[in-house]
Amino acid sequence: MPLPPGRPRLSLALALLLLVGPARPISFQLPGKARKCLREEIHRDTLVTGEYEIGAPPGSSTGPSANLKITDSAGHILYAKEDATKGKFAFTTEDYDMFEACFESKLPVGTGRMPDQLVILDMKHGVEAKNYEEIAKVEKLKPLEVELRRLEDLSESIVNDFAYMKKREEEMRDTNESTNTRVLYFSIFSMCCLIGLATWQVFYLRRFFKAKKLIE
Repeated sequence: MPLPPGRPRLSLALALLLLVGPARPISFQLPGKARKCLREEIHRDTLVTGEYEIGAPPGSSTGPSANLKITDSAGHILYAKEDATKGKFAFTTEDYDMFEACFESKLPVGTGRMPDQLVILDMKHGVEAKNYEEIAKVEKLKPLEVELRRLEDLSESIVNDFAYMKKREEEMRDTNESTNTRVLYFSIFSMCCLIGLATWQVFYLRRFFKAKKLIE
């Protein structure tokens, strides 16, 4: 029995959604008086959301104490929180850039060395950052329509990534061509200089030997 025309396309869409799994949070230990940063390149006009939690090890007499700051490559502060323990953040990028999230441990006054703190960071951007449950409530979408919307956004994100890669490839090709042209001109100039220097040496030596009457 043949399948309906839209059935294979729907099956492919669901298969792609299953392959794209959710991003896992990052966890690491933050020693006392230490600073650790995470960097990631993100495209322009991209929604970025994140959740963080900082906790002291079990049995510690002091609570968690650390500062969180998120900046771009120009040093602009996109999010900052002192004495951060748990929270959320969100911002939209204005340009393709390298973004940095830094956690800096603070040592409480009047205490000894602070034990390592556990930092958990769940940072999402693009399709992963969108709340499709909220979109479904607002637009009254069915579950299948929500999945198709997510697949549409994912496809658009992939197309944008390929477009950016193509643009970077064109820029690199233009740079290579420009470099090759400059190297060619420099090589021609160097050869002309060497030929001129060799010619000058020949005439100079000829005059020198004639002055010494070694040749006629």
